[in-house]
Amino acid sequence: DRAADGHRAATVPVVELAPLRLHIKKILIPVDFSEPCEKAVHYAKQFAEQFDATLTLLHVVEPIIYPAELGYVPLSPEDLEQGRLDGLRKRLTDLAASLGGRVKTETLLRLGRSWKEVVDLAKSDDFDLIILATHGYTGVKHALLGSVTEKVVRHAPCPVLVVRTDEHDFA
Repeated sequence: DRAADGHRAATVPVVELAPLRLHIKKILIPVDFSEPCEKAVHYAKQFAEQFDATLTLLHVVEPIIYPAELGYVPLSPEDLEQGRLDGLRKRLTDLAASLGGRVKTETLLRLGRSWKEVVDLAKSDDFDLIILATHGYTGVKHALLGSVTEKVVRHAPCPVLVVRTDEHDFA
């Protein structure tokens, strides 16, 4: 079959004929279980499916520091921390299961500063892409809480896709 200009008509969509130039095999998504994070996970799933990439869900726990003035705590801080970590591991596992069988997923739970753990993992495990949500704090909230997203973008060894809750969707 020939088109009006004399060229043969494609039998498959042109997109399938174009060579794949992006080689995304490992995607890191920091997870904080917030509403903005749900949108970022949706984006990450779409990327993972399209590129047949492995999706690593990472949750970072900043250790609880008990002030000396607190006095006696009925349970030891280690017991409190372990129960908290077990609950977070289950939430991560459930989130990974909710993505379905088409997406290869891994889950990681780390202790430390959120942005630093994300950047260190991305460097040590050669991730191709980080997809993370931003809460969009401004003003005083931004000054007090800092911006994990901003620090990750600034120090990441790979491209970072920042997903905002009030942007139009493309995935």
